[in-house]
Amino acid sequence: MAKARRAMERDVKLVDVVIELLDARAPLSTENPDIRRITKGKKRLILLNKSDLADKGVTSAWIKRFKAEGCEVVALDARSNSSMGLVKEAIGRLAEEKRARDREKGIKERAVRALICGIPNVGKSTFINSLCKRASAKTGDKPGVTKGTQWLKVSAEFELLDTPGVLWPKFDDERTGTNLALIGAVNEEILNKEELCIELLDYLIKNYPGLLDERYVLSETEIHEKLAEYETKVTALGVNKRALAYMELTAKKRGCIKKGAEADFERAAKLITDDFKTGRMGRISLEKAE
Repeated sequence: MAKARRAMERDVKLVDVVIELLDARAPLSTENPDIRRITKGKKRLILLNKSDLADKGVTSAWIKRFKAEGCEVVALDARSNSSMGLVKEAIGRLAEEKRARDREKGIKERAVRALICGIPNVGKSTFINSLCKRASAKTGDKPGVTKGTQWLKVSAEFELLDTPGVLWPKFDDERTGTNLALIGAVNEEILNKEELCIELLDYLIKNYPGLLDERYVLSETEIHEKLAEYETKVTALGVNKRALAYMELTAKKRGCIKKGAEADFERAAKLITDDFKTGRMGRISLEKAE
């Protein structure tokens, strides 16, 4: 990561525009403060990727916020070519000021150079391949696929400098780490899956009431009965009991059962978090533009 940051500090001097991919479900958590510092003074295009998985209303609010900061913004699904025209138009608008200065000085117009960056697993390589209409960058569903910088010629008018995904050394709060884990931007193998699922369920209960009941066919009666049962269990102390009830009931309804007919919380946690990641649960945003 340190090597990638040094390379970005060096290479940013070569470009006209900086393109940063954020995850539309968690724009604040996926916006690397180091990238903002390193690219300060450059024209900036924010791409809210995976917008097909995010809450439409919340994404609209994020677009307004970033535009108020002076950025161009495009919400997209990097797997689709449908938004690539909008991306190219936004880059053209950002580069127009420099082109005008070059014309005044009699400098021959050259291709616009853009640096593309973002944290690991935010969909950068998938976006590049859609933009270039060919497999120019390696893709994967785990962080850290891109290993080094590379120049890519998108067209006669546009060149792209790809960079490895960069995380910052320390998160400001625990929620950032949780959000990054939920969207797959950090290695989830090092995390407690059950605790992560409880955090997700707690957020959904507060911000998307009724969603879990519908997705996992749970009744309020079932939930209240389970909560009453927990009142006698010391193990439930210090945990969001309602979230725990959703996880246990979901485990039993979806066949996540261990020997003795006990709920397999680990399997249920994976099932629920995977439903969120893939969009099977619905369009959900983990952060609101406030």
